[in-house]
Amino acid sequence: MNNFKMRLLAGFMPMAHMRPTWAIKPGPVLVTRRLARYQAFDAGFDPDQLAEARKWHKSFQPSTLPQGETSFSRSSGPGGQHVNKTETKATTIWPVSKLLGHLPKLLHAKLRESKYYTRNNDSITIQAQTERNRSANQAQNHQKLYDELMSLYQKTVPGESSPDKARKYEALKKTAKEVRLKEKKFHSAKKQSRKGGGGDY
Repeated sequence: MNNFKMRLLAGFMPMAHMRPTWAIKPGPVLVTRRLARYQAFDAGFDPDQLAEARKWHKSFQPSTLPQGETSFSRSSGPGGQHVNKTETKATTIWPVSKLLGHLPKLLHAKLRESKYYTRNNDSITIQAQTERNRSANQAQNHQKLYDELMSLYQKTVPGESSPDKARKYEALKKTAKEVRLKEKKFHSAKKQSRKGGGGDY
């Protein structure tokens, strides 16, 4: 069949099920996306756990962390005779079970996702060897742990929504609900019309 005949047949095809793009009723997808945009990411969290985590964050200091168990060994790599002959490399281990009591519940699961987590002994293990004395390297380990916990907090706990953003979210939430109800009514009427023998929309 040549192109001319195909075009001719296409001209006689029924147009009942062919809708122009402007006639297609938009769904609630756009509203849902805007809702997610303004939702500050905290609606799915337990309010009590969120409040606990934010309170912890405001008062958390490196000094509140447990000391952990630190051992010392000879450093490796460049640094001269002092580095290679003295045991200044500090390795500090914090069992996860002991750290959990110092952290809010929202961070408990995230602790085992840390880059310092060691699975075989279920602990956080951090090493430092850049300084020339033990105490300085040990202090570095504590600072690294503090920085890691702050990083996990930032990745896990959402910031508090501004009043303006909260108002926008509530307005969009209301709009999304109205759109869903309209969609349900539309589909319900469509089914009733089919049962009564009426034509499709």
